[in-house]
Amino acid sequence: MDNQENPTEIVSKNTASEDDHHFAISIKSLVSSLEHMMADDNISISSNCCIFRNPVILSCHNQKAFAPNGFSVGPFHHGEDHLKLNEKIKLRYLQGLLRRWPNPKEKLTELLEEITSVEGLARECYAQPIRFDKEEFVRILVVDGCFIIESFRKHSNEVSKEPDDPIFSMACLMELLNHDLVLLENQIPWFVLERLFVLTLNQEVPGNMDLIRLVLQFFQGLFSSDTIQINSDQYRSHKIKHILDLLRYSLILPIRSEKYTEKNAGWEPFSCAAKINEAGIEFSRKRDYSTILDIKFYNGTLDIPPLAIHETTETIFRNLISFEQCYPNCDPFITSYAKFMDNLIYTTKDVDLLTEKGILNNWLDPDDATLYFNKLYNDTHVKKFYYDDLCKQVNEYCRSWWNKTRYFYMHNYFGTPWAIVSQIAATFLLLFTFLQTYYTIVGGVQKPIRGSTYS
Repeated sequence: MDNQENPTEIVSKNTASEDDHHFAISIKSLVSSLEHMMADDNISISSNCCIFRNPVILSCHNQKAFAPNGFSVGPFHHGEDHLKLNEKIKLRYLQGLLRRWPNPKEKLTELLEEITSVEGLARECYAQPIRFDKEEFVRILVVDGCFIIESFRKHSNEVSKEPDDPIFSMACLMELLNHDLVLLENQIPWFVLERLFVLTLNQEVPGNMDLIRLVLQFFQGLFSSDTIQINSDQYRSHKIKHILDLLRYSLILPIRSEKYTEKNAGWEPFSCAAKINEAGIEFSRKRDYSTILDIKFYNGTLDIPPLAIHETTETIFRNLISFEQCYPNCDPFITSYAKFMDNLIYTTKDVDLLTEKGILNNWLDPDDATLYFNKLYNDTHVKKFYYDDLCKQVNEYCRSWWNKTRYFYMHNYFGTPWAIVSQIAATFLLLFTFLQTYYTIVGGVQKPIRGSTYS
C-alpha cells in the first residue's frame, strides 16, 4: 500500500536535462481552482449589458471609424492622451449648467447623489470590467452626461451660446463631436442621461423639448438630407439603451411591423445597379418615407429613399452594425441594409447612376463611396436578411425576356424627345412605303392587259 500512487497526483518526468526533474500536478488543486474561477460573478454577462468593445474582426477594417477623435464619453476611452485637452470643455459646460441654478453646489451634489444611486446598474451596462472605482466612475458619468445634454440644448437654442463657445464656434470640434457621440465604445447608459436631463431641466421655461427630440434633432441629416418628422411618442414603449440605440430605433421602428419569417434566413443576391438597370429595372427616389430602410420594389421599379453620404456615414453604419452583431438577439436590420447596398453598388458607374436618380446624395469622391459600400458589412453574420423577398422579386423580373427587350427598346429608341420624333418619322415612312408598294402591286394586278379578248 505504501507504494500505491496517489490518485490525485500525476508525476511527469522531464528528461531534457542530465538530472531528472519530477513535477507533480495536483488534480485536487486544479479542481478547486477551476471551481473558484467558475464561481466568480464576472464570468456571467449581465442582462443589462449593452455597451461593447468592438470585435477586432470588425474594427480592423477601419479603426478610425470606432475610436473617438476629440471627446471620450464613458469609461472605455477616458484618460487617453489625445482626448485629455477637451476635458476642459466638458468642465466649462458643466460649470455653465450649474450657474443657471441659485445654488450651484447644491445642484451638483444632487446630480452626484442621483448617479451614485444607479452606479452599480450603470456598471453592468458595460461588457468589460471598468478600471475606475465607484467615485471616479460616477464623476465620469456626471461630467460626460451633463456635457452631452448641454451640447444638445445649445444646438436647439434652448440654452444660449457664448460667442467664444469652442463647440459652436469651431467647425472642426462640432465635426469631432458628431463623430464621437455615435461610437459604440463611447456611450453612457440612457437612464443616466435621462436622470441628469430631468434634474437640470428648467421647469419655468415653457416648450422645452424632451431628451429624445433633442437627440434626434441634433442628428437630423445624419442619414438623409431630407427633414424627417420626429415623433417622440413612438419611442416611449421601447427601452432605449444609449444614444446609438436611439438612432437605430429611429431607423427600424417605421418598418419593424414587417416581421421576419423563417424564409428570411437566406438571401438571393442580384447584379449591381448598372447591370439590373440594363435588364429593365428602373430606380426611383422615394418621396414619402420615414426611414432610409423603407425600400420597395413594384412593377419593375426599385423605390429607394435618399441616403446622404458624408464623412460620418461610414462611422455611424459601422457602429450600428457592430452593435447589432454584439447585442444578444438583435435583429440585423442595419446589417441587412448594408448588405443590400453593397450588392447594389460595385463600381463608380453604380454610384453615378444612383446619384443621377437622386438616391445617393454623395459628398465624397465616387471612388471613395464605392469602396465604402464594398467593405461595409465584411465579416458580419446575418441570421435573417430583411430584404430577401425583395431580392427574389428583382431577380425574377430580371430573368424575364420580355422585360429586358422592352427596356432595351424603350431606353435606346424612346429615351429622348429626338429619339421619339425619329421613331415616329420612321414609322410613318415605313407605313407610306408599305402603302405605296401595296397600291403599286394591287394596281398592276387590276390594270387590263392590252389585246385581251376581255377588253
